[in-house]
Amino acid sequence: MILSRTFRDKWRPPLSLVVAGVLGIMLLVPLAGVAFFRVYENQLIETTEAELIGQSAAIAAAMAQRLEEIGGADLPLGPEVAKATEVPGSRSIYLRNPGGSWTPQLPELDLTRTTVLPGRGAPRPAAEPPLLEYLSAGQAVDRILQETQKKTLAGFRVLDFNGVIIAGREDIGLSLAHVEEIKRALSGHYASALRERIVDNPQPIYSISRGTSVRVFVAMPIIVSDRVAGVVYASRTPSNILKEMFVKREAVFWVVVFVLAATFVVGFIFARAITGPIKALTRRSLAIGNGEREALVPLAIHGNREIHALSESMLDMSRKLFDRNDYISTFANHVTHELKTPLTSIQGAAELLKDEGAELSEADREKFLGNILHDTERASKLLNRLRDLARADSVEIGGSCRLSEVATALRRRFEGLEIDLSGEADLPMSAENARIVFENLIDNSRRHAASRVSIVAVPDEKGLTVQVQDDGEGISEGNQDQVFELFFTTRRQSGGTGMGLGIVQALLKAHGAAIRLLPGAGGATFELFFPVRPPAISPASGS
Repeated sequence: MILSRTFRDKWRPPLSLVVAGVLGIMLLVPLAGVAFFRVYENQLIETTEAELIGQSAAIAAAMAQRLEEIGGADLPLGPEVAKATEVPGSRSIYLRNPGGSWTPQLPELDLTRTTVLPGRGAPRPAAEPPLLEYLSAGQAVDRILQETQKKTLAGFRVLDFNGVIIAGREDIGLSLAHVEEIKRALSGHYASALRERIVDNPQPIYSISRGTSVRVFVAMPIIVSDRVAGVVYASRTPSNILKEMFVKREAVFWVVVFVLAATFVVGFIFARAITGPIKALTRRSLAIGNGEREALVPLAIHGNREIHALSESMLDMSRKLFDRNDYISTFANHVTHELKTPLTSIQGAAELLKDEGAELSEADREKFLGNILHDTERASKLLNRLRDLARADSVEIGGSCRLSEVATALRRRFEGLEIDLSGEADLPMSAENARIVFENLIDNSRRHAASRVSIVAVPDEKGLTVQVQDDGEGISEGNQDQVFELFFTTRRQSGGTGMGLGIVQALLKAHGAAIRLLPGAGGATFELFFPVRPPAISPASGS
């Protein structure tokens, strides 16, 4: 689109770019949610830890029962468990009641606070071999560990109170006592850790299906007679976010469809209700600026109320400008024509006096001088009426006056002419403007041989109607449609300029009023209508 220089002086984003930006932001909203998936990932880790806690607690209870059955009262045990009600630095809360001790364990791992440790090292040779009672109890629960691992994909090892593995996989007899979470569990406290997970198969599909790059480790102490008998060491990789999304792919698919559909609907609404109408309005305004009158038609699609109001006001303003331009052009032609006649007459008479002045008789010289004076007076009168018309077009709006006061001034101005007033009212215009209106109407009546003029005021809820009726010659039917045209007059020879009613109409129009000629026999009747003014809005009003 070709725009004017003022459009190009400073770069401003087009509305289509703004709309595209809004739609882009809408699309980024769900995508930006990926950045917050860490919260969901943290939830997955907490869920994994909670599941491992439950599984480890069950295995620890089974292992404690088995150890008591095998070892009896002479079973060697580790250190005594502290009876604190709350372990410092732990979210564990230890409760006791008369029937025994309750130790509900809450997940402690948090991605935002927990340090991810390096991958767990390999088991080391044990300083002392495990006791036979512990190996026997470990064999008893080994099948439970294997079956649990098949269902949960978690890894389990059972250690004695020295940190030596007694159940779980092939590394029985080796020690994990050097591992930090094992050390804490061997002291009688629950411990957990996040450790880096080394992926042997780096394929993306494998990574998605097998979880994240960290692994959760849980060390649950085995308590027998309030002493540490060993540790259940469990680990599992949390579920991966992408895997979860794949599992719930149908729901994710419909969410994506909804987001895309919503974006399309918003884009369509923007294009239909804002972008399209504004572009059409811009093209229309440029066409009107180039003088194309065929562009003065309503838009096919307005889109919304505000653009409709803007379009209608722009088109209305453009029509008024075109009408004003036509008026000025016609007015200039009329003025040129009206002034040309007396000026031509003055020029002709002056040339005759100049060229043949000595040969002209005194009577002819007086005649030509009289013509010059008459035409000069006519031109001067025409210019004065043009000035009055210009004032009427740019008159100051406002004020009010009593119709009776205007009638009194009219009687002084037109002595010898009977002026009757019926009814009283406040005219919504200044006394000076009202005087100009009624003086032109009554002067027009006097020029048409009227001896009596009656003014009748009739107010009602719609406004004020004022009729001005005379008993003069009236206006012929053929001239009734032209009486308000500028420079139309049937009294040109007697000094009529044909601008009186034009001035009246322009002045009333500036005040929002109207005038029309009422048909009827005998004399002329003009009806003036002043609509009710809307209440003025005080600057101090409103909230």
